[in-house]
Amino acid sequence: MYFKDAIKKCEDLKIRRTVEALKKNHIEAFYAKTPEEAVIIFKDLVRENSVVTAGGCMTSIELGIVEILRSGVYNYIDRERPGITPEEVQVVQRQAFTADYFITGTNAITEKGELFNIDGNGNRVAAISFGPKEVIVIAGSNKIVRDAEEARKRVKEISAPANAMRLDCNTPCTIDGICRNCASEKRICCTEVLTGYQRIKNRIKVIIVDGDFGF
Repeated sequence: MYFKDAIKKCEDLKIRRTVEALKKNHIEAFYAKTPEEAVIIFKDLVRENSVVTAGGCMTSIELGIVEILRSGVYNYIDRERPGITPEEVQVVQRQAFTADYFITGTNAITEKGELFNIDGNGNRVAAISFGPKEVIVIAGSNKIVRDAEEARKRVKEISAPANAMRLDCNTPCTIDGICRNCASEKRICCTEVLTGYQRIKNRIKVIIVDGDFGF
């Protein structure tokens, strides 16, 4: 076996191990080996004409899922539609709690089958925890980490600074890429949630896409 093939095999085993760990925590999980497979799984999971909202998810944008949501097949309540006001965004964020589906990414997935997320406003972690009938999490395999400690480190060193830069938050981490636990009004890492075992089996569903997607 070539060296690169061995590395790929190890990555494949890690993804499969994580999928099984998620299932043990009553989180339905799927392994998509390609972006195209991920889209097929997504379409199978989300009923047409259902009410759908979304949190921040760069992976959904990369995979073209956001455009699918905007196609008219779903009753998609779009918080990023052109011309939407900040007040209207808040209304959409609250509508997530009564939606049929909430589509989101995740900052990290542990090999123990946990989702780790940090939010600024808290709307995304709140909706993952309670409200929408179903939550669809879409994430690249690059989000898989060993445990919660490594997840938090990943978010603080990679996800949060990169996202703050994307959003032009003008926080200290946008200058040097280092989280300083700041007190900035634009801080995006205010609330941390570790999602483990679920009482409502399979309410949360995770699609792990093989590859480097999102932050």
